[in-house]
Amino acid sequence: MSVSSMTGFARSEGQAEGCSWSWELKSINAKGLDVRCRVPSGYEKLEKAAREETAKSFKRGNVTVNLTINWLKGDAGFRVNPVVLGDLLAVLPDIRKQLPDAAPPSIDGLLALRGVIEPVEEELTDDAREALESEILESFEAALAALSAMRDEEGARLEEGLDARLDEIAGLSSEAEKLAALQPDAIRERLKTQVQVLMEDIPALSKERLAQEAALLMTKADIREELDRLKAHEQAARDLMGNGGAVGRKLDFLCQEFNREANTLCSKSQDVTLTRIGLDMKSSIEQFREQVQNIE
Repeated sequence: MSVSSMTGFARSEGQAEGCSWSWELKSINAKGLDVRCRVPSGYEKLEKAAREETAKSFKRGNVTVNLTINWLKGDAGFRVNPVVLGDLLAVLPDIRKQLPDAAPPSIDGLLALRGVIEPVEEELTDDAREALESEILESFEAALAALSAMRDEEGARLEEGLDARLDEIAGLSSEAEKLAALQPDAIRERLKTQVQVLMEDIPALSKERLAQEAALLMTKADIREELDRLKAHEQAARDLMGNGGAVGRKLDFLCQEFNREANTLCSKSQDVTLTRIGLDMKSSIEQFREQVQNIE
């Protein structure tokens, strides 16, 4: 089972009962699931069904649903929309005051304005209306399936990138582990030199105190615990992606844990090479985090 992206687009069309329609679905990133529907007046029942079906299919994403319906038959003719025409006539005096030199509006000009003249929809029986809405809803389900498929395809491509970033983190962890095995010897040699200088400058300093300070420094510089946690986080990320589903938030949390260990590794580093590895690891983790933001 693959992970899914939160981005995608789908469209479906249909025609029946003297009208044609089209659904357009668009999905982008979001922290949760936000479904925004826009349907023609009188089709609110379809909006409710569309919201419910979308919530069943997706857990995260800002999903915009738009339904457009066009009546094909012109037998019923056209009519003047009195509300729109009234609103236009009400603002004409104000417009005349602002533009006193403008020519007075013509009837043809007013009737040509959008919304003044509208087609009269053919009256449908209750059964015909229910059948039409059923077909429109089936068309929506097809668009929803297409959107889900597109999100899955995008998720598969993202997963390849996530795997590549995890491979980089694993490789850098292995390099750091090799250096960590050499680090105690390097610290020991450096401490020997420093101890000799201290013994010359402060003869009263006891060997026991020096041994304690040396042990403390070596403990602080030990990065094996951070490397073990990095391996555990890497495996947890791979397990989540293998399980699929809505794992984006969990992966985002793991990014924080990855960063925490990489920061600690850099702060404990006593070697330039190890510091470089830590910085490269932070870069790979940031790229991983950016890609995770697109995962459902």
